[in-house]
Amino acid sequence: MLIQENLSLQQKLEILADAAKYDVACTSSGVDRKGRKDAMGSAVSCGICHSFAADGRCVSLLKILLTNECIYDCKYCVNRISNDTVRTSFTPEEICTLTMEFYRRNYIEGLFLSSGILRTPDYTMEQIYQTLWQLREVHRFWGYIHVKAIPGADPALIERVGHLADRMSINLELPTGDGLRKLAPGKTREKILTPMRQIQHGIHDNRLKLEDQKQEKKIFLPGTPESGGAPAKVKKKAGLPAPKGMLRYEEKSKFVPAGQSTQMIIGATPETDHQILSVTEALYHRFELKRVFFSAYTAINDDSFLPALGTRPPLLREHRLYQADWLLRFYGFEAGELLTEEKPYFNEALDPKCDWALRHLELFPVEVNRADYMTLLRVPGIGVKSAKRILQARRSAKLDFPDLKKFGVVLKRASYFITCGGKMMGNTPIEEDFLTRALTAEDRVKNQRIANAGAFRQMSLFEDFHVENPSPGPDDVWKSLSGQL
Repeated sequence: MLIQENLSLQQKLEILADAAKYDVACTSSGVDRKGRKDAMGSAVSCGICHSFAADGRCVSLLKILLTNECIYDCKYCVNRISNDTVRTSFTPEEICTLTMEFYRRNYIEGLFLSSGILRTPDYTMEQIYQTLWQLREVHRFWGYIHVKAIPGADPALIERVGHLADRMSINLELPTGDGLRKLAPGKTREKILTPMRQIQHGIHDNRLKLEDQKQEKKIFLPGTPESGGAPAKVKKKAGLPAPKGMLRYEEKSKFVPAGQSTQMIIGATPETDHQILSVTEALYHRFELKRVFFSAYTAINDDSFLPALGTRPPLLREHRLYQADWLLRFYGFEAGELLTEEKPYFNEALDPKCDWALRHLELFPVEVNRADYMTLLRVPGIGVKSAKRILQARRSAKLDFPDLKKFGVVLKRASYFITCGGKMMGNTPIEEDFLTRALTAEDRVKNQRIANAGAFRQMSLFEDFHVENPSPGPDDVWKSLSGQL
C-alpha cells in the first residue's frame, strides 16, 4: 500500500472522488430545512441526489471518501489493503474547504461522505464527526449531508454524528452472512446490524421526543407562566423580541431526520434474486430503512472467489431488483409473491410487475370503474399517481380508455389487463404466450440499452472510428449521375 502524504488538494480530490464512485447515493433528501440568515444552504423536501430531484431539477452532491486507506482486505473492494494503489486522506478542514467552495460556485447542493477504515473504526468515525461539526458549527453549512456510519465504531460517536447528518447509511455489503464471511473476513453481520439498530432506535426516540415537545409547547423565556411570565411564542406575537437561538436546540435535537439506508453488492456472490429480495424486505420491516440500494458488481479485483476480470456488471439484474424494491415499498407486494424458491430469478425480459401479472391471469381483466386502489396498483401500466387520479375522477364520471391515457396510464401495457365499462381495448386474448410476446417486444430495446450500458459511444465528426471509405469506382460515378445512387 503506497501512501502519499505530499499531494495537493486537487490530486487528493481526483483520487478520493474516483474511489467513491462505487457508493450509491442517488436518494431524495427526505428533509425540509429552510435557509437561515446566519447559515449557508438549505435542504428541501423535493430531494437531493446526484441526478434528478422529484421536481425535475438536476442536483448534485460532492461525493468523496475521507480516505481510501483501509485496514480490511475485502475481496470485492477497490480499496482493499492488499491492492497496490495510491492512498491518501483528507483532513476535516480540507473537506470543509471543498464543500464550501464548491457550494459557493453552485457546483453542489450537499455532501456525500464515505470512507475506508483509517487506523481503527473509532478513529475514522471521529474524523467524520470533526468534519461534520466544523461544517455545521464553524462554516454554518445548512445543506444536505449524507454520511456513512463505520461498523464497529463507538456508539457514542455514531450518536453524535447522527445529530449533525441528514441521512446515515451502513453498507450491508453482501446479501447473506455466508457471502460476507467468504469475501470480507474482517467484517461480521453483527458489526453491521448493531449500529443499524442503534440508528433506528435513535430515530424512533427522537420522533417521540419532538412529538412531546410539540404537545407540551415548553419553549419559554426565563419568565415562565408559573412565575407570571409568558411563553416565548406569545411574547413574539406581542411584538417583544425573542432571544436569538431560541429554537436552535430543537433543530439540533433532530437525529438523522432523513432516515437511514443501506447498500448491497449484486453479482459478487451466488445469491438468487429471491434471497436478495427477501433480505431487502426483512430490512424494511425490521430496521425501518428508507432505501435499500443495489450495486451491480464491477470486476475490478482478480480473485478466485469473484467473477473473472472483464465480466460485465449485471446491470439489467440490478434494474429488475430496483423495480421489485419499488413494488415492495409503494405497491403492496411481498417478496414471496414476486419470487419463490421454485422461481428464484426475475425474468430479465419483463419487469417484475408484468411477470407477476402473467403468472396470475385469473385475476384479470380488472374493471377500472369498480376496482379498489390496491387492485389498480397491481395492474401493469398503472402507477401510484394514475391510480389515485382514477379513484378521484370516477366519482363524477364513467371512465374510458382516452381518459386513462390523460391520467398517465401506460396503455401499451395496461390495455391487456383492464376493461372500461366491461369492454377491452381491442380483441386481445388473455393468453400467457400471446401477452408475453407482446410485452417483451415493448421492452426489448430498453433492456438491451440497460444491459449494455457503457458499451456504446456517441459518434463524433472529429473522431476516427476506423471506418473504411474507398474511392468511388466508374459504376458509382455513373449511378450518381443517373440518379441511381
